Amino acid sequence: MKKLDLYIIRKFLGTFFFAIVLIISISVVFDFSEHIDEYIDKEAPLRAIIFDYYLNFIPYFANLFSALFTFIAVIYFTSKMAYDTEVIAILSSGISFQRMMYPYFISALIIGIFSFVLSNYIIPPANQKRLDFTATYIDKQFRNKERNIHRQIKPGVFIYMINYEVSSNTGYKFALEKFEGKELVSKLTSRSIRWSKEKKKWTINDFFIRTIDGDKESFETGRTKDTTFNFGPEEFGSKKNIVEAMNLPQLNAYIDQQSMRGDSNIEAYKIEKYKRMANPFSIFILTLIGVSLASRKIRGGMGLHLGIGLVLSFSFILFMQISIVFATNGSMNALLAVWLPNIVFSIIAMYLYKTAPK
Repeated sequence: MKKLDLYIIRKFLGTFFFAIVLIISISVVFDFSEHIDEYIDKEAPLRAIIFDYYLNFIPYFANLFSALFTFIAVIYFTSKMAYDTEVIAILSSGISFQRMMYPYFISALIIGIFSFVLSNYIIPPANQKRLDFTATYIDKQFRNKERNIHRQIKPGVFIYMINYEVSSNTGYKFALEKFEGKELVSKLTSRSIRWSKEKKKWTINDFFIRTIDGDKESFETGRTKDTTFNFGPEEFGSKKNIVEAMNLPQLNAYIDQQSMRGDSNIEAYKIEKYKRMANPFSIFILTLIGVSLASRKIRGGMGLHLGIGLVLSFSFILFMQISIVFATNGSMNALLAVWLPNIVFSIIAMYLYKTAPK
């Protein structure tokens, strides 16, 4: 590794971390001013605000926009190098544009690996504390608006209910069916089902149980009965951002479990998984676009470079959000939706690289 490589890597990583610190500082101030009323009203402890929320908010936010920070950093310091004629001096010394890209991609690789490890293994446990704090002191109480709930809780076992009230942990018009192959072996119906926190059991009310054993049938009825099922009240609670608190192995297992249960939000969970793979890769694409744009002198100076760069970066983010909406609504494959912006902008990056000054 030559001095030039170390010089570019230092500038790249230094500018990247400076941009993160600057933007996160502003974000923390705005977030605090937005939620200060909730903190006061709900008497949130200062220690919890700092250590449970903001200490975990910072790495989450930094990783979420790592590709954007990378792009801004590349545009800024490369444009400055171009207008200080450093890029011309590098290319005139016999170093090819392709060779000049090596330290950029080394830096992008460092950030990409850092982002991948953070998003899949380090940030999820930290997110749990942040989400717990948010649920306690910021968010309003969740209400399950889902109607006609169907779930397969394990192979051959299906449940159904009209609706579920989170506040009282009660489901109405409950039914549970067990099958062996295609044959129904038992069915339970109940006016309501309620979770008891003290007993850690479900209480079924006004129930009727029909059991089928070959040609024989038996029946059981009653007013109330405590029992256990292969699901808990969390199955019907808020699943907003729940996957953010799962590492990669946990997320894979959760997706398999929810696929078996027929969860209607399965595409959202897959999107979260694929984003953790696609976002680190986008760092390389945006790095290539940034260097190809900022390494040439144009009228308008660094400001024009930054303007073009911001337009492209926000176009990338907008494109990503639009494709995710299509995937969430079920009209597009989740894997394609997450990777489509990378594919399109890879083509743009290759075009800009081909037309960059050599």
